[in-house]
Amino acid sequence: MFPLADIQKSVNHAMKGPFYGARFAGADASDIRGEEDFRKLPFTEKEDLHSAYPLGLSVVPDDKIVRIHSSSGTTGTPVIIPYTKKDVDDWAVMFKRCYETAGITSKDRIQITPGYGLWTAGIGFQLGAELLGAMAIPMGPGNTDKQIKMMIDLKSTVLGSTSSYALLLAEEIEKRGVRDRICLKKGVIGSERWGEKMRRRIADELGVELYDIYGLTEIYGPGIGINCGYQSAMHIWTDYLYCEIVDPATGENLPDGVSGELVITTLQKEGAPLIRYRTHDLTRIVPGKCECGLDFTRIDAIIGRTDDMVKMRGSILYPGSIDGLLSAIADVSSEYQIIIDHLNGRDILTLLFETGLDSSQYHGLEKTVEREFKAKIGITPKAKAVSIGDLPRSEKKSTRIFDNRY
Repeated sequence: MFPLADIQKSVNHAMKGPFYGARFAGADASDIRGEEDFRKLPFTEKEDLHSAYPLGLSVVPDDKIVRIHSSSGTTGTPVIIPYTKKDVDDWAVMFKRCYETAGITSKDRIQITPGYGLWTAGIGFQLGAELLGAMAIPMGPGNTDKQIKMMIDLKSTVLGSTSSYALLLAEEIEKRGVRDRICLKKGVIGSERWGEKMRRRIADELGVELYDIYGLTEIYGPGIGINCGYQSAMHIWTDYLYCEIVDPATGENLPDGVSGELVITTLQKEGAPLIRYRTHDLTRIVPGKCECGLDFTRIDAIIGRTDDMVKMRGSILYPGSIDGLLSAIADVSSEYQIIIDHLNGRDILTLLFETGLDSSQYHGLEKTVEREFKAKIGITPKAKAVSIGDLPRSEKKSTRIFDNRY
């Protein structure tokens, strides 16, 4: 159902600030009488947020801002998002709801490994844990020796992490032979897209149930949605947010069930409300109601980002499509890298992938991967098998595609 009153209220509030005050000059939120009227409003782009640096997005007086966060990008002008006390409290409520949806309770001990500081991840995990009444163990990233020691000594039952670091921890725990001393039961994984094969590896090696948590700094941070025990899709907290799916190329709205770019409008945000914000995340709204009974819009797992898209020889590559392809091939592990070079007038794609097979069996598996890649994606790569653990691991987010053509 279209939340007309909340949309009108949010647009009116946003227009009190310099950014939307100028963008919607002469408009009146009461003119929005339904979805069609709302869709006439322009999108908000990431470039708009850059241009509003440092506090051009703020809608409230400075003395109402209790915190700022910034997106995790390392280049260009930062995106600064101001938060009021209500924004921080609302974020905690949403994150607590995520924990509860994953079956996590006040009796759990949550080891938090994402980063703190301007990035929203670590402190978001902590906010929700404290509101839930669980024991928060705010480790932050890195220092794997200490992570494992605390995990054992404090009997952590939940791991909050990126998928890359969860895999690194799983491999280290296995390597050190201490899995029987680990008390983890669940993992809440966010901050990057990950494939089904990687999910199975982490779940099996840590012996945990895994949950996808979703979020982005511009829209509070992680905790605006999570999948439930039915593992069907991620529930988005639509009492705080309104979601649309649009065609990335045309901006036209797409029906439920069709994949496109996720666009989010905040409904309750005070400090920096966003109207029709293009997230660049590619997903779809899952039609119907979940068996768990939660009555919130669901989105499918993120398959990639519009800005992750790589064009080569007329084909389009997304990490999500490569994950899906490799997941279906026996003996190919979850970790891979793609390197694209331009040599002698031609684009060359090299696909490195890990496998547990003996090196004498590499050649046959490489040919299988090349054949499947050509059939599914339309490009014949140069496939190269390596042993499990040969590709680099990350304590933050993994980079999988390296385009050296430019």
